[in-house]
Amino acid sequence: MYYSRLRMLGTAALCLISVLLCVPNFLPAPSKAWPWHQVHLGLDLRGGSFLLLQLDTKVLEHDKLAILEGQVKHALQAGGAGYVDMKVDQAAAAVSFAPRAPSELSKALAIIKALPEPTPGAYHSAVVGGRIVLAINRDTLKAVEREAITRSIEIVRRRIDSTGAMDPTIAREGDDRIMVELPGVSDPAHIEKLLGTTARMTFHLLAPDPSVATPGATMMTDEHGRKLAVLNQIEVDGADLSDASAGMSDNRWAVHLNFDAKGAEEFGRITTANVGKPFAIVLDGRILTAPVINTPITGGQGEITGNFTAQSATDLAVMLRAGALPAPLVIVEQNSIGPSLGEASIKAGLISLAVGFVLVVGFMLLFYGLFGLYADIALLANLVMILAVLSLFEATITLPGMAGILLTLGMAVDANILINERVREEQNRGLKPLQALQVGFEKATGTIVDSNATAFLAHVMLFVFGTGPVRNFALTITIGIGTTLFTTLVLTRLLIVRWYAHTRPKELPV
Repeated sequence: MYYSRLRMLGTAALCLISVLLCVPNFLPAPSKAWPWHQVHLGLDLRGGSFLLLQLDTKVLEHDKLAILEGQVKHALQAGGAGYVDMKVDQAAAAVSFAPRAPSELSKALAIIKALPEPTPGAYHSAVVGGRIVLAINRDTLKAVEREAITRSIEIVRRRIDSTGAMDPTIAREGDDRIMVELPGVSDPAHIEKLLGTTARMTFHLLAPDPSVATPGATMMTDEHGRKLAVLNQIEVDGADLSDASAGMSDNRWAVHLNFDAKGAEEFGRITTANVGKPFAIVLDGRILTAPVINTPITGGQGEITGNFTAQSATDLAVMLRAGALPAPLVIVEQNSIGPSLGEASIKAGLISLAVGFVLVVGFMLLFYGLFGLYADIALLANLVMILAVLSLFEATITLPGMAGILLTLGMAVDANILINERVREEQNRGLKPLQALQVGFEKATGTIVDSNATAFLAHVMLFVFGTGPVRNFALTITIGIGTTLFTTLVLTRLLIVRWYAHTRPKELPV
């Protein structure tokens, strides 16, 4: 029951720091340079946008098979084995072809079996009806889909972060879906456009006569609405971009591009060999622009001009910097929550928190008198400390998080009740006041620590494996358990010790 001066000052300093950390939540920031940490309100309290995105795995499989088809063609040509009637069967996830002559069957099959695989056993080949069939294993496709959804989450996060959205929640949902919550975002159409664009940029040459469809080319629409024949061969891939930014060029908006070493080399080679020819910049199957190559571009820099506005140029630069999605994301659900709902949620949450707090305070005063008052002071300090920790890390609070705070207060009161009842028992057994306090705190401490430790472990698991509202609920309770142990075992004891030192009562008022 002894408290050194240093221990008392440390406890008081921690309480004061907690109060100071809470202040920014009730005042406007003095300036942007000032380190002003505040708790942010979640979607259910602040309003905003909710999007549920689904990865288009069919496009992913189609692209994988297209790449495999190109590898097969290149390997057969390099090995001197001819082929006819090459087909892609997406339902079977396979590429098939017939050898140019029956005598070349074994040679072509050997070339196919020697193809490099991304993982051992990724492909399996067979001869069916005189045709060679090379199929991708379903387990390999599933692994590709899992990796694609992980990449998509990171790309979505980078795109949203570039918009300056505060406290977004981006999480995987199921095998092929991504849940996005954007508190305070009032323009969901802009976010939808930003996330719904794959942003796969490629650079192609045009067919000799761009107005006529030819084999090996695809008709695409350019910025002026014209149909042009774009050669399927990708000359430079947008994946080789190192940076992209929006800016002005000749008094109009443009997107400035910087390539990495590989991209700069390829860009220089293709522009040097095709001076005077149009060069199409294609984004998701649409021609952004098709300028004529006037001079070789060897510095690894270029720009895209067209019918850009400041917003569209910025959005394209954001998407190119974040990287192309491995497959399109389809919006399967979208909700906009207005601020009126958020205000109603805040009001309901605050009322429940206030009513619960008042009832608990009244209960402790009624049943434990002065010691109940000290417990209530510790309870108020507990609430301030929880808010301080949330503010320090600029956490996002949701309605389940507010429920977690209220539950924490109830758990904190449990700890004080254990102490008070134990002190009361020891006094009834005939121990003197100081002895009753000493034994009561000592015997109650073990129970309090054990019960809070098990609760802490349970809620840490909820936070690790939960998503969305569950994580916020677990977060506030996990923080609350730490503050409860401090306020109950340190602050309450300090208040009682100082009271005892000043009064020296013959009987404890508990």
